[in-house]
Parts: sequence; C-alpha cells; structure tokens
Amino acid sequence: MPGSSLKIKGNWDEVKGKLKQQYAQLTDEDLTYADGKGDELVGKLQDKLGKGKAEITKMLNDL
Repeated sequence: MPGSSLKIKGNWDEVKGKLKQQYAQLTDEDLTYADGKGDELVGKLQDKLGKGKAEITKMLNDL
C-alpha cells in the first residue's frame, strides 16, 4: 500500500518543530522518535490527533 511506511526525511528536530507548530497539543514526549520505532510514533499521533494510520504516515512523510 503506497504511503503506508514511514520515511522521515531530514532532521527529526525540524520535523518535530513543524508538528508542534501545526498541532499545539503535541508534547515532546508524543514526538519521541527513534529509528525502528516509527509505528510507536504513528500510534501516539493517531491517539492524540484522532487521525488514521495512513493519514498520519502521509503527513509525516510530507513534512
């Protein structure tokens, strides 16, 4: 399925900053990302933002 895998481009700190600007309810803890832990990150964001997995993954990949 296209867009179903997480491909964080660039510096995670920059991506995290963009997410915090767009979604003020997100905390640093919500945005903890480690290589190989993308599913955990997507799961946290799904819970916080009420969006589907594919939507979250696409949003992160597009940043």
